[in-house]
Amino acid sequence: MQKDSTTSALPTPAARVRQRKRSNEVPPEAGKANGNHLLVDDRNKYRSMWIRAHSTVWMIGGFALIIYMGHLYIWAMVVVIQIFMARELFCLLRKAHEDSHLPGFRLLNWHFFFTAMLFVYGRILSQRLVNTVTPDKFLYQLVGNLIKYHMVTCYFLYIAGFMWFILSLKKKMYKYQFGQYAWTHMILIVVFTQSAFTVANIFEGIFWFLLPASLIVINDIAAYIFGFFFGRTPLIKLSPKKTWEGFIGASIATIISAFVLANIMGRFQWLTCPRKDLSTGWLHCDPGPLFKPEYFDLSGWVPRWFPWKEVSILPVQWHALCVGLFASIIAPFGGFFASGFKRAFKIKDFGDSIPGHGGITDRMDCQMVMAVFAYIYHQSFVMAQSCSVEMILEQILMNLTFEEQQDLYIKLGQMFQERQFRQS
Repeated sequence: MQKDSTTSALPTPAARVRQRKRSNEVPPEAGKANGNHLLVDDRNKYRSMWIRAHSTVWMIGGFALIIYMGHLYIWAMVVVIQIFMARELFCLLRKAHEDSHLPGFRLLNWHFFFTAMLFVYGRILSQRLVNTVTPDKFLYQLVGNLIKYHMVTCYFLYIAGFMWFILSLKKKMYKYQFGQYAWTHMILIVVFTQSAFTVANIFEGIFWFLLPASLIVINDIAAYIFGFFFGRTPLIKLSPKKTWEGFIGASIATIISAFVLANIMGRFQWLTCPRKDLSTGWLHCDPGPLFKPEYFDLSGWVPRWFPWKEVSILPVQWHALCVGLFASIIAPFGGFFASGFKRAFKIKDFGDSIPGHGGITDRMDCQMVMAVFAYIYHQSFVMAQSCSVEMILEQILMNLTFEEQQDLYIKLGQMFQERQFRQS
């Protein structure tokens, strides 16, 4: 009898497997949406809310400082965020036992990462780099050659990584290595797709980067607050803590914030002017019709005691409503996708870089969707489609050598002189 009781007390291998699986998953009680009580009634949640709020204040403060410092510093911030995201995602499927038999294999991931970074940012910033070094003939020729052979350089760097991967293949490790190779390329697509559009938005005008990014932050904070105090009805099974009350409240707050913030941000040239080079000087430009206020008379719509008889609205505010609508309804699905992804791998967060929030990837899931939409919307509905003088000059500076530009200048002068002679 003693032997039987001892044997029954020891867990079988199958039971140990089931126990280990259950330990990786969220307990049913903790994972349920609060259908019977509000989160505000759970006193244990207040500590988490305080930590999250403290981290949010620090992030918003640092973000505001970087915005004030300008385009290049914002780009540097995006690069740092990319590196942290890649690090978190690279570690997600990492297996220490297999890696111990593959010395240097992790360096291959970062080789592909920095090759992709060189390719993406080289294409986005090449013209602005040319504009920066145009006055210096030597630097202009050097940069021109680098741009000319940029694609070839990136291709051979990728081929070098490809050969490195083939030469590193080891028997009984093929499946793990090819899985890591495919995972690395998926990470590059996810990370650099959103970052490329983000950087393009920055140099089109900080406004087109700051407004969408701010709306995602506002939507996230508002959803958390409305869900914390009023949430009762579960929204989606992938995110049990998300509620309809939080979703609807955050949507209204985001759309209103979009309209108000666009009016505030649109009045600063530092935010609205595009950056045509890589300098850090202050910007001055014609803001364009989108950022010039239009005045509407309210005297026939409001009572006499109302203090404001006239209101000024920037045309860009109507575009901001569309951006806010997307940020409140569609962009959260990036977060739902990330939630499903984490559930697939039985993890709570992608990392622990930000106290109370998880990893950098946890904060950037909706931003990835939003950055792409903001760029496409700007190019399709905001940016003028006609060929401007600046666009022609950019093509001339990028594709013609200094001597060819001089020849073009002389020929244009001759054409103008002949036209004036004919008219006279």
